[in-house]
Amino acid sequence: MKAFSREGLLRLHLGLSASSLGLGDDILLALLESPNLISATSSFKANPERKFLASDESGSERSKWVYIFQKEYATVDPALVDFVGTDEATTCVGLVIRNKKTGMTSVAHMDSPEIVEMGLSQMLSSLVANSLETEFEVHLIGGFEDVSLQQGNGSAISESPAYLDGYSFPLCSKIVHTLWSRDEKFHLQTFCVLGHNTRRDSDGNTYPFFNGFVVETASGIVIPAIFDRTSRCPDELVRRIRVSVSYEDANWKEKLLETYDCGSDCFKIAPCRWTLRQYHIALSLLNCSDSEILSTCSTSPTAEAPDFVDNLRRQWSYLMEHPHWTETFPMKQPRTFARSCDGRWIRC
Repeated sequence: MKAFSREGLLRLHLGLSASSLGLGDDILLALLESPNLISATSSFKANPERKFLASDESGSERSKWVYIFQKEYATVDPALVDFVGTDEATTCVGLVIRNKKTGMTSVAHMDSPEIVEMGLSQMLSSLVANSLETEFEVHLIGGFEDVSLQQGNGSAISESPAYLDGYSFPLCSKIVHTLWSRDEKFHLQTFCVLGHNTRRDSDGNTYPFFNGFVVETASGIVIPAIFDRTSRCPDELVRRIRVSVSYEDANWKEKLLETYDCGSDCFKIAPCRWTLRQYHIALSLLNCSDSEILSTCSTSPTAEAPDFVDNLRRQWSYLMEHPHWTETFPMKQPRTFARSCDGRWIRC
């Protein structure tokens, strides 16, 4: 694929003058029309979706994977981990950055433009000491036309500013602009976002084509994927809660959540605090109907998975049972999980 460094993106992907690249919107719209990226995205979509079920494998046959929730990131070593991935993305975007020389791979589940700049720095600092001398493969998967980009003539591009009212477009725009603005050498491999990741039902409602993916760490191949509750581990419920409450925790402002220690192949769920206010919000939401929860808590109510509401109710019930965050993170220490000899995660 073409280079995504500032020079490479300018010369090879877009054919735009430097003065026209002041905003991420211009870069994004040009990339959506790139024939090379359209072809690469078609190849990605042609792959069968892999289902990850922890109960399907046992002992030596168990693949070693690292799962990432919304607003989390993890960098993995291919010598220790077979797959790294995420799912449950609707308006969120999964970002993969892979060191072409070492195979070290970082995956993030981006949910807001506000975390992109710091989040990208977090990912790159965990991949290599001197990132300016390294070439990186990049994949973007997720987001959809939550506000339609379609023109009457069927083009994937709209001249109307209506798309700015959505969630997916501004996030994608911020990601590509931040990548372009940095000095590292990025090679964009997959660009399955927005219109390329949108399907429509008979009534014209839009949904993501794919909600998740995994990276095969040894090869760098990225394929569509879906996980069940048993494979979104370890510490599934606490990590979901941490995502929700981190927005009011100053320690995590504009940052991705630290999750996994690459050197030791351990999950270290860094602490996050919740407040009495969040306890009362959870208490009030528990009394809402499913439709009220969807409209209140989702950026894409019609596109959520069937277990979306149930997952939220489980989080709120946990907060009712554990109103003080120090019960979950005693001594303000992370919750640590190591991989056992049969591949399962055990609390340390």
